[in-house]
Amino acid sequence: MTETVNTTTAHSHPSLQPARIANLELHNRLAVAPMTRVSATADGVPTPEMVDYYAEFGRGGFGLIITEGIYPDTLHSQGYLNQPGLATDRHVDGWRRVTDAVHATGTPIVAQLMHAGALSQGNAYGLPTIAPSAIPPRGAMMEEYGGSGPWPTPREMTEQDLDLVVEGFAAAALRAKQAGFDGVEVHAANGYLLDQFLTTYTNERTDAYGGGVENRIRLTSRVVAAIRLAVESAMVLGVRLSQTKVNDTTYRWPGGADDAVAIFTAMRDAEADYIHIASEGRDFMETAKFPDGRTITAVARQVTGLPVIANGGMHDARQAADVLDGGHADLLSIGRGALANPDLPNRLRGGAELERFDHAMLSPMATISNAQAWRAGTRGR
Repeated sequence: MTETVNTTTAHSHPSLQPARIANLELHNRLAVAPMTRVSATADGVPTPEMVDYYAEFGRGGFGLIITEGIYPDTLHSQGYLNQPGLATDRHVDGWRRVTDAVHATGTPIVAQLMHAGALSQGNAYGLPTIAPSAIPPRGAMMEEYGGSGPWPTPREMTEQDLDLVVEGFAAAALRAKQAGFDGVEVHAANGYLLDQFLTTYTNERTDAYGGGVENRIRLTSRVVAAIRLAVESAMVLGVRLSQTKVNDTTYRWPGGADDAVAIFTAMRDAEADYIHIASEGRDFMETAKFPDGRTITAVARQVTGLPVIANGGMHDARQAADVLDGGHADLLSIGRGALANPDLPNRLRGGAELERFDHAMLSPMATISNAQAWRAGTRGR
């Protein structure tokens, strides 16, 4: 099934203009959003299938590729079985094959580092889940990623756990550098560990990491600062944030724009190079607004002065243009639209139609092979 790209002159669409993040030059403003693919080996090594998957986005014209969430350590960070890691030398070697293939297309690639915390539904190392507080997550595990049933109750983290998390992120960033990545993105969104600290109902701590928003963002600040110290200016460093979660799509920061100012200021002070806001709904211009009318991404731009990436329905050319031309963001990340159209920027440039995303691409599992089978089927119709 196809849908028409809404282009009043597609070739001049603002997303096709070049952009820059720190020392990274991008030939357009379209990024591949992180998407969990559960297609690595059992011990987290990227596969040849993953090499082809990521390189296809480069050939399709994307200006930047951000990987799926990668677990940084062999303790509690893994979220899914067959999730890739950056915790061992074998992981580094596997990812180097991916980065070499992507760079051959002339496209930069950023590694997203993710600690699942309480939202872990598979750990190859056999360790229990940890979280800010011993509170079971809302909702149920996600079947598309191999889970079923309620989430287990996590163990409340100790100070040693906090230190190990920070050290794990920094070490993984160095491995990302060894693997040839152009940057790293800290996943502090969507209900995973760092977002669990930021979320009021999953963080009941009474120490320096609980209470007010300045305390709840503290662990993320420590992680970002530690990575910056480890990689210095050699790599681009971003942070992905969100109000909503994979297991709670209605949550919003209780302090609204005031919370946003505190959070974004902390990320700027920790020396992040960009802010990436995860989707708050496909109708971004309506769902990503605070009560005062400002979008969350516009606040991030105003507070930090850093490049900001918007996400959520950005395969829609009209909405994408409104976001960029309206000063709401500097770049756009595309998830499901990119999954259905790995050549989306090339199609936009030529005014071609897009394949419409079908949830069957993620069924029964959200693997690369299932998505490829779906695309092969649509071409054969």
